[in-house]
Amino acid sequence: MVHAVIMAGGSGTRFWPKSTKQLPKQFLNLFGEGTMIQNTAKRIEELIPQERIMVVTNDRYVNIVEEQLPEVPRQNIVGEAVAKNTAPCVAIAAEMLSKKDPEAVMVVLPADHHIKKPKEFNQILKAAIAKADTGDNLVTIGIEPNRPETGYGYIHANNTVEESRENKSIHPVRAFKEKPDAETAKEFLASGDYYWNSGMFIWKAKTILDQFRQHLPEMHQLVEAAGEGVYGDHHDESINDFYHACESISIDYGIMEKASEVFVVPGDFGWNDVGSWTAIYELDEKNEDGNIINADHATFSEAKNNLVVSSSGKMVSVVGLDGVAVVETDEAILVCRLDKAQGVKDIVQQLKEKEEFKKFL
Repeated sequence: MVHAVIMAGGSGTRFWPKSTKQLPKQFLNLFGEGTMIQNTAKRIEELIPQERIMVVTNDRYVNIVEEQLPEVPRQNIVGEAVAKNTAPCVAIAAEMLSKKDPEAVMVVLPADHHIKKPKEFNQILKAAIAKADTGDNLVTIGIEPNRPETGYGYIHANNTVEESRENKSIHPVRAFKEKPDAETAKEFLASGDYYWNSGMFIWKAKTILDQFRQHLPEMHQLVEAAGEGVYGDHHDESINDFYHACESISIDYGIMEKASEVFVVPGDFGWNDVGSWTAIYELDEKNEDGNIINADHATFSEAKNNLVVSSSGKMVSVVGLDGVAVVETDEAILVCRLDKAQGVKDIVQQLKEKEEFKKFL
């Protein structure tokens, strides 16, 4: 049977001040219809109903997940005691699924991606599931690049070898590449053999656990020990012990870069990882002057290509600015150039370093 694992433990620092410790990005409604995690669950519902969804999140957000995804069984919501990157998240989910369904196929999805073409995405997902189900294959989804992007990792595919499932092409993966510099990104784009790494993965639970046994044996031992208690009286204790003991490492670095039998299903389905306020500007609806108004009241004078986000009811007026984001909450106001929006994470770091500023996080 096919199950989904939604990774929802991030802090969303680049979306401060809307994204906070109490309510990070994945639980926000940024596009008018549902929160990001709700949209993630909804777009796959024709393939995977919510009762077969597992959510791995920070333990402080378990109640929020219950509220936003009420059809997901409570025992399928895993609260991480400490943040340890994506490999431990995948390991504990795979161990739990293998106990419930020894032949389970896992679809691992981040909670905070935006996809404009969900039907096309589901067709690609069907192809990836079919490939994962036919053997000990690790499958990832690659995004067909349309620009020499330096902000994403890349997948180098062997495009000379191709198979087709569900009318979608599947290629062996030659290598995973870290975020490139501008010149290298241009070379990747020109070659036609590289795809953006979406961070979405499909495999059998038992297959990925075997990969942990080979490449991260200490973590595998720890998750096997945790597996003895995850469906018993020591559920929370077993998970907490696992997270406190295991190392912090990504699934890409810990497993994918070392494994064989790795395949990519490339596609173009309107994907965006929604990494900053710039992405919101790119994706949302604009008026005739290129401004986006996500506020009760806003006025503009000689101002174009700006983003205004406010839920306070206050009037927000923008004069003489171009390409600027203004984001207001009850506690804070952010003003930044959209082309510098990645720098919001530096502001968050400054807030963390001063005791009197931590209340704004």
